[in-house]
Amino acid sequence: MRTGAWLIGARGSVAVTSVIGALAVRAGLAEPTGCVLESPGLRDRVLPGIGDLVFGGHDVTSVPLDKKAAELATAGVVPAALASAVQNDLPAVERRVRPLPAAATQAATAQAIAADLDLFRDRHDLDRVVVVNVSTTEPAPPPHPAHASLGALRAALEGREPVLPPSSLAAYAAFQAGCPYVDFTPSMGARLPALDELARERGLPYGGHDGKTGETLVKSVLAPMFAQRNLKVRTWSGINLLGGGDGANLARPGANAAKAASKQRVLAETLGYAPQGETRIDYLEDLGDFKTAWDLVTFEGFLGTAMRMEFTWHGCDSALAAPLILDLARLTAAAHRAGRSGPVPELAFFFKDPLGHVPHGLAEQWRALNDLVAAIGTGDAP
Repeated sequence: MRTGAWLIGARGSVAVTSVIGALAVRAGLAEPTGCVLESPGLRDRVLPGIGDLVFGGHDVTSVPLDKKAAELATAGVVPAALASAVQNDLPAVERRVRPLPAAATQAATAQAIAADLDLFRDRHDLDRVVVVNVSTTEPAPPPHPAHASLGALRAALEGREPVLPPSSLAAYAAFQAGCPYVDFTPSMGARLPALDELARERGLPYGGHDGKTGETLVKSVLAPMFAQRNLKVRTWSGINLLGGGDGANLARPGANAAKAASKQRVLAETLGYAPQGETRIDYLEDLGDFKTAWDLVTFEGFLGTAMRMEFTWHGCDSALAAPLILDLARLTAAAHRAGRSGPVPELAFFFKDPLGHVPHGLAEQWRALNDLVAAIGTGDAP
C-alpha cells in the first residue's frame, strides 16, 4: 500500500528528521519511539505502515537533503551514526523534492503544484498522496470575500493579486490534485469555507493545525486536572525560548502572534474561561533546534488559599514533531481510503489548535483517536 508523503517545506528540520527517521525505522536501524501508531495498543492497526511511505516535496530553498542531515547530526537533533547510515538513501528522496512553483497568477501556481503531485503519484505508482505542510509559520491573513465560496475563490485566483496565503494555496492545489492535506503549522491552511467546500466536493479529508509537541502538550494534561478538581486557575503565563529557523521566523511579529494564539487556545477551551497571562515566544539563536519553555501557574484552592505551580520543558521540536508527521500521513491516508471527507476532528490529539468543536484534554482526545483507528484501520468509514 505505497503512499506518498509530500512535504511542503521538505528541506526543513522537521521534514528531514521525518525522512531520516522513516528510512532508519524501515531499515531496522532505529525504534519508532514517539510514533503514536507504534504504541502497543495501536501497532499494526493502521495501513499504510512507515515502510510504505514514499517521500517527496516542495521547498523554496536548495540545500541538499544530505547536507541538511549532516547539519542536524552536528546539532544533536539526530544521531550522527544514524544520519550516516541512511546517507545512501537520501539521494532518491532528493530527486523527488521540487522547487516551489511561482507563476503569474495563483491559479497557475496551484496548477503547477498539482501537476507536480500528479507526476509524483504516477511515477512512483502510489495509491494516494498526502500533502503535509511543515513550512514556516505565516501571519494570519486578512479576510477576503473570495474565501467564502469555492466559485468566488476560483474566479479570484485568476487575477494578478494574491488572495490566498501560501499554506492555503498549497491546500487548494492538493485538493485539486485529489490529495488529502494536513497542516502541522498554525498557518491558515484549509481553514477557509471555500477550501472546505472543495475538499468535500473531491471527497478528501484534511487535518490540522499546529502540531502539539511540547509545552502545549503539558497544558492539555494539566488544564483538565485543574478543571476536574474544581481549582480556579488565576494566571497561566509561559515563556518559550527557541532557536533554529523556526525561532528566527517567529521573531517576526505576525508569525509570532499566530503561534502564541494557537498555544493559548487549550486553556480557555478546557477551563471554560481564560486566566490572566499570555505565552511569550523569544528567539535565541544559540539554542539551535532546541527549545526551553517555562510556565508559571497560580491557582486558588479551598477557602481562597493561593497556590502556584511551575514547570520547565526542554526538548527538540524536530525530534518530537517528526514521528507525528509519520503518524499523520498514515492516518490521513487511511481516512481517505475509508471514505472520510472534510475535517477529521479525531486528529485533535496531535494539534494545539484542532479543527472543529473538540475536547482539548489529552485523555478525551486519546479516546477519540482510538475510536478513529478502530473505524478506519480496516478501511471502513466511521
